[in-house]
This record gives sequence, C-alpha cells and structure tokens, in this order.
Amino acid sequence: MADRINPIEPIQGLSQVERVQAVGRRDTAGRFDALLKREISRSAEEAGESFSIAFSKHAMARAEQRGIEVTPTLMDQLADSVERASAKGATNILAFDATRAFIINVPHGRVITTMSQEEMEENIFTNIDGAVLLR
Repeated sequence: MADRINPIEPIQGLSQVERVQAVGRRDTAGRFDALLKREISRSAEEAGESFSIAFSKHAMARAEQRGIEVTPTLMDQLADSVERASAKGATNILAFDATRAFIINVPHGRVITTMSQEEMEENIFTNIDGAVLLR
C-alpha cells in the first residue's frame, strides 16, 4: 500500500495575498526572482551593508595595461553605479565617464573588463542591459 503524501505547508513570512498570487500564476519564476531580489536588498539595507566591487584578473590586467588607476574613489563610484543599476534590475552594465569605461556584472559585483577613452571610440558594447554614468 502506498504512503500518503502530506499537504505542502505554506511559506512563512508571505502575506495571504502573495501566497494566492504565487499559487494562481503559472509563470512564477519572474515573481519569485523579484521577491528574492527585494528580500535580499531589504536584508542588506537592514544590516547596513553596501555593495562591494571586485576586479576580475582580466579586468585588473586591462586596467594596468591601459593606465587606469584603481583608487578608493573609483571603487566608491563603481559601487554606487552597481547599487543604482541593481535597483533597476540590471545584470550587466557599462559604467563610464569621459575617459574610461567598465563592464560590470551587477549580481556578483565584478568588473569584467576596462577600457580607455581611445578604445571606447572603436568599440560596440554588447551583452549589457544598462549603462550608468560614473559620478
């Protein structure tokens, strides 16, 4: 004889409306993603965390080759760019000013590559879903 399957327990912490919406929708992947991002963001804000930025080995080598100095001020600007892009749901951004550009993976806070002003004039930027001016 087969064992009986116990009913699924509701997820704790979701309001009744959110539970009904989640159960009633066939395409819940986008909803789940939005809820997860919102909760992670809220948890980070409550903990007083800020976005951290790291350079990949490739990006660090490119920065050195291209004479781009990685300073604490630049790191703060990049972190601010990632924070603003994350709030808009971007995943891969071009953060730039008049003299340099950075391709950044937002969810991982990782600079993928860097470019100087001369290289920006010759390139087409692909696989990005946002652009942020450094300030």
